[in-house]
Amino acid sequence: MSVDVDLQVVLPDESPELSPDRLTELAVDAESLGYQTAWLPDHILPPGPFGPEFGGVYEPLTTLAYLAAHTERLRLGTSVLVLPLRNPFVVAKQAATVHRLSGGRLTLGLGIGWNRAEFTAVGAEFAGRGARTDDALALLRALFTGASSYHGTHHAFDGGAFQPLPSAPLPIMVGGTSERALARAATLADEWQGFAMTPDEFAARLRTLRRLRAQAGGEPIRAGIRVEWTGGGPRELAAAVAQVHRMADAGADAVAVWFGAHEGFSDRMREFAAAYGV
Repeated sequence: MSVDVDLQVVLPDESPELSPDRLTELAVDAESLGYQTAWLPDHILPPGPFGPEFGGVYEPLTTLAYLAAHTERLRLGTSVLVLPLRNPFVVAKQAATVHRLSGGRLTLGLGIGWNRAEFTAVGAEFAGRGARTDDALALLRALFTGASSYHGTHHAFDGGAFQPLPSAPLPIMVGGTSERALARAATLADEWQGFAMTPDEFAARLRTLRRLRAQAGGEPIRAGIRVEWTGGGPRELAAAVAQVHRMADAGADAVAVWFGAHEGFSDRMREFAAAYGV
């Protein structure tokens, strides 16, 4: 018997033809249909056109601030923001601001990135990005908790005043499936999100994550997975819903569904919610 899971949605931010009004409508629809969180992907200057491989036409944190003004309960998150492409002090300021503007609804999902060409295009170093991300995550924690100084291996400050401090916890999610990503999530994050895994593969990663978390002495960590359903008949829909249930049985607290291209996205989102029973 399947356990309950938070049903989430990854909004379609892969097409330059998607208008801001339509993206807003999709977020409002997601909220009304019972989806718990809406995620946005991130790419700054990918080597190829935006599409199924590269999402993030609209910069996610800016866009989530806009969507926050049009929704009331829907949580908002980045899945995932490529942290080593950015100045982490600016990311902290943006995230804390969106969190405050949204009434505490932001989850800051972060990753190290994978496309070397994009790093080269924006003048960021690809090698060593994991270590820089780890240090940046520790810096974010320091800033969000009001620390007056921080001294890490790549980032440091003394005597700064960071505002707005989150008045409610601002969860940090780490995405990825590698051993290093799991270790990063176990030691530095509140949540972990995987992708492109079977339920058995997810369960195996989750066992590793929980072991690493226990070794680090942390509280239990939320775990989620991204899946997709881009349409089809009743059989395909039933199979996709069954996959969500299997992910829940494997230990997922949340399943985020991407419904494909923005054309027909709302209809597929509605069909799925009805079939799942939210």
